[in-house]
Amino acid sequence: MNRKQKHSERSVPTLEDVARHADVSTATVSRCLNSPDRVIEKTRKRVLAAVRELGYSPNFGARALAAKRTNTIGAIIPTMENAIFARGIQAFQEELHRLGFTLLVSSSSYRPDLEDEQIRALVARGADALLLIGHHRDPEIYRFLEDRGVPVLVAWAYQKGAAVASIGFDNRRAMAELAEKVMDLGHRKLGIISAGQALNDRARDRVRGVMEVAAKRGLDPQAIALVETPYSIENGGHAFRQLMEQEEPPTVVICGNDVLAVGAMQMARQMGLRVPQDVSITGFDDIELAAVVAPSLTTVHVPHRDMGRQAAQILVDMVLGKPLAQSVLLETDLRLRETLGPPKG
Repeated sequence: MNRKQKHSERSVPTLEDVARHADVSTATVSRCLNSPDRVIEKTRKRVLAAVRELGYSPNFGARALAAKRTNTIGAIIPTMENAIFARGIQAFQEELHRLGFTLLVSSSSYRPDLEDEQIRALVARGADALLLIGHHRDPEIYRFLEDRGVPVLVAWAYQKGAAVASIGFDNRRAMAELAEKVMDLGHRKLGIISAGQALNDRARDRVRGVMEVAAKRGLDPQAIALVETPYSIENGGHAFRQLMEQEEPPTVVICGNDVLAVGAMQMARQMGLRVPQDVSITGFDDIELAAVVAPSLTTVHVPHRDMGRQAAQILVDMVLGKPLAQSVLLETDLRLRETLGPPKG
């Protein structure tokens, strides 16, 4: 059964449904959605409650003339505060422009509730398709998009056999390759700085990659010191200090991305520790900062631009009704620079 058939078999709530549910006129519903300040608070709350309960979303895209589309693609990224997603989204936008599409970008601040709100807002504004980061979210979101015939593509992650098409890399395998190199150098006291794993499948898979290699090498994964913290240079520094103030500090700190790693490097300098002579530090992503910090950062290179470019092509094909995309696995590689060396002594 194809997407259109599934879409036609499901009942999508209408403006009239919301009006009946809230016991108001359709004009009042429209005013609540378009000019809420013109509606008294009691009525507005009742209408918005009906909108939420029914899962209603105004489909401005269906109003587009002729082609029945807006030639607009939405992307929701977890953060704009650092360069983690910048290169990939830039390539995504460039390719969309070449193909005659416009990009709308939102940032969810790693908050599932805010991402949910932004997905619904982009659909309401007529986005023809959406790019989302990572697989972890409430399945109801995917049902919401499917009900409205809005194609979705996941990026920055690859999961074989996942129900939603993706373009990205195997975060677990990529971090495992780095962990193998770290342990080949003789490191046995490991520390990890990661984003929170509960709602972030990329972070979870990267930690898992380290833990699996450690177990294979005869280490107890439970003995590996792990600090979870939001992505920022400052937070990376605080987490590094926490690791190094333990009774037996790690000889290497494996960071979930380059931003955390640069924070760790700064804190090492403040603590009078030499990198890598006293402690090694590694990152993940290979953003531009990784090559210009001193010492230069050992990290995992992610093909951000290729991922963004291909993601744009896949989503446009989906909007134009071409066969559903198969997930695309991209390769990563290690960038062995100056922050990784053998353990001291």
